[in-house]
Amino acid sequence: MGSVRARFDTIFATFAARPGLGAVLLGAVAACGYPPLHAWWIALPALALFVAQLHRAPTWRAAAWQGWLFGWAHLTLANNWIATAFTHQAKMPEFLGWLAVPLLCVYLAVYPALAALAAHLLVRRSGPLAFGAVLAGAWIVTEWLRSWVFTGYPWPPLGLMLLGGWSRPGAAIILPWIGTYALSGSAILIAISIIAVVSSSRWRATSAWVLAAFTVAMVVPGPRADETRVGLRYALIQPLLKQSEINDPAKFEEQFARITDLTLPGRDESRLVLWPESAIPDYLEPGYPQRYYTTMTAAGDPEFARRRIGSVIGTDATLLAGVVNLDIGPREDGTTGAVSARNSVLALDGEGAITAHYAKAHLVPYGEYLPMRPLLEPIGLSRLVAGSIDYEPGPGPRTLDLSEHGKAGIQICYEIVFSGQVVDRDNRPDYIFNPSNDGWFGWWGPPQHLAQARMRAIEEGLPVLRSTTTGISAVIDANGVIRGHIATGEAGRLDGFIPAPKPPTLFARVGNALPLAWAALLVIAGLGLPRLLALRRARS
Repeated sequence: MGSVRARFDTIFATFAARPGLGAVLLGAVAACGYPPLHAWWIALPALALFVAQLHRAPTWRAAAWQGWLFGWAHLTLANNWIATAFTHQAKMPEFLGWLAVPLLCVYLAVYPALAALAAHLLVRRSGPLAFGAVLAGAWIVTEWLRSWVFTGYPWPPLGLMLLGGWSRPGAAIILPWIGTYALSGSAILIAISIIAVVSSSRWRATSAWVLAAFTVAMVVPGPRADETRVGLRYALIQPLLKQSEINDPAKFEEQFARITDLTLPGRDESRLVLWPESAIPDYLEPGYPQRYYTTMTAAGDPEFARRRIGSVIGTDATLLAGVVNLDIGPREDGTTGAVSARNSVLALDGEGAITAHYAKAHLVPYGEYLPMRPLLEPIGLSRLVAGSIDYEPGPGPRTLDLSEHGKAGIQICYEIVFSGQVVDRDNRPDYIFNPSNDGWFGWWGPPQHLAQARMRAIEEGLPVLRSTTTGISAVIDANGVIRGHIATGEAGRLDGFIPAPKPPTLFARVGNALPLAWAALLVIAGLGLPRLLALRRARS
């Protein structure tokens, strides 16, 4: 243990001599704890070094600055996949992507800075345990704020590094009792345990047990949900619609043929068929001006388009698939046409009738709408998604009653990353369907997206079925275990029975009030611990 402590002290002294540089480097290393690297054994020691360095910050300005630098480097590396999206559009130069990510993180890093500042102001003269408890509580609150301020962007939460491999939930098994943002606070508490073990703290033994329990949770397979082969049968399709071709009208029929070939087997069975976001280029709703239909594959007839889809899925099936719907009205040029769009999921039966629909609520800034359009459009900025009209948000989580095919909760694409905002709590679904087009997101994005869908499954106690255009598609049970998947860059299909849901978890009942309550307890504990220790010393 002495040699470990000596190495820790040497590394810490190196970073302490240049705290700004240390915060940047440690932030970047800590981001390696996320998929696809998932090197939590490197990320957590880096987080521990940062907390130890932050604890010794001499002033509140230094603490806030170090917190900001850590957050900027950490979130820039974690979100590098955003830059890849700029390579799939033609209106803006690709290099803007590599500027957009660090510029976005200039803002996102404000939240780690606020957490660092709060811990410094409240317990800067206390020991590392009290400091870590308050920092963990403040981090929970600031991550929660990041999830909704200015429409929110919670990707990624710090606690994502505590999620185990595909066959096990890891430390995230506690999500039903604490929620995602409190799991991020737990990552800081684990970092504090590392500090206590290597610094001969009076809490060394307790901290060693904490680290041992955490390590076991990360490497030992967890419990599997009910595998009874009864219930709702599904056919989940990944058609491999490449991003370079997905909006090319010359490819639409070829793409439909590919989806058809994957879907047809088993069409005589009663089943739920799942197609991804962007799977259907046709406008399926009736009532649009004819010009919108003639640009698509259905020969100018939305009814024909729906009926041929119905013939593919089978008479006893229900299809859930991503589509674009339009809002038609008078436009500024005096014509009638599309004034906005909705990123939607439609439910179609085997006759091609629309039985239910859901509109995406959490839209992607610069992807599905252009903020401050009158200012940004004249200087050449545009949306990454093709089209000149903005998407409108839907009303929020909704449960679609699909009769014999169960009650489906729908979360389109990155909506699934918003903890506590994915389920209608007054009408709990049997499962969550998460269609997505991850072809934008390069190498880092899809594994992180899948990991956050697993976290929603665990904390809500519901299976999640992900159908994506290019991967990673997966069936996730209510314990966050991946039952089946189709890798990135492959076309394929998953068949089976939807895993059973659990009874509503504590988080499913309470929502984000739960992690905020844990944040309050941690701050109270951090503030009270120095007084408790002082009282014990006085009595002894």
